[in-house]
Amino acid sequence: MVKKFARVIVGVIAATALAVGITAAPALVAPSLVAPAAAASYVSTKYASPKYGERSKDVTALQQRLVKAKVLAKKYVTGYYGPLTKKAVKKFQKKVGLKATGKVSKATWSKLVKKTGKIKISKAKKSSKKIDRRCKKGEVLCIDKTRDKVYYMKSGKIIKTMDARFGCANTRTREGRFSVLRKKKHVISNLYGSPMPYSIFFSGGQAVHYSSDFKKRGYNGCSHGCVNIRDKKTLAWVYKRIDVGDPVIVYRS
Repeated sequence: MVKKFARVIVGVIAATALAVGITAAPALVAPSLVAPAAAASYVSTKYASPKYGERSKDVTALQQRLVKAKVLAKKYVTGYYGPLTKKAVKKFQKKVGLKATGKVSKATWSKLVKKTGKIKISKAKKSSKKIDRRCKKGEVLCIDKTRDKVYYMKSGKIIKTMDARFGCANTRTREGRFSVLRKKKHVISNLYGSPMPYSIFFSGGQAVHYSSDFKKRGYNGCSHGCVNIRDKKTLAWVYKRIDVGDPVIVYRS
């Protein structure tokens, strides 16, 4: 009897709900969790007039196009417009019938963009520092002209790293295996009259030394052949520890 009465009550409630228009709530639909694909990035086609001695993203774009045009090796995409990039620009200009000046004119850029087309930028992989094998024994000043770095190393381990700037096209920093010839904490250049604090000479008049100009202007300039350092504190630390006779390796990675 009780069960029958309960069934009647439930039926009445259901009928009442239908009469007043009460309906079940619609099922909630979860929003899509699939993110839209990121838009692909491409090397700029905009003319930016990159200049010799400049370090910028515009120079990187120029170098990426020179690589696509097969006049520059991929490893030289550094963002710095130095002698190698200038040489590649000249090579391209010759190929397309322009005057080989090494300067990126609007005509040069236009032909380069037309030749290389759309270049997709792939995500850069983290790469380990390419240390010359000659740097992996003992106490060494290891100077990488590709990465614009000076490494102070001991037994193959990098102890200190410094940004470096090198010679202009006409006063290039020599490459090869050298050794510390002498050290001078305070010295003035005989040729140019400029101060060269914490000089570590390794090849004739060429030395690793602090440069206030490098600190001020960065890579918008170059040295007269020496290896300029802008981190005075770190160079002073290295200066105290490197000895006459220790190896100095100048190379491109």
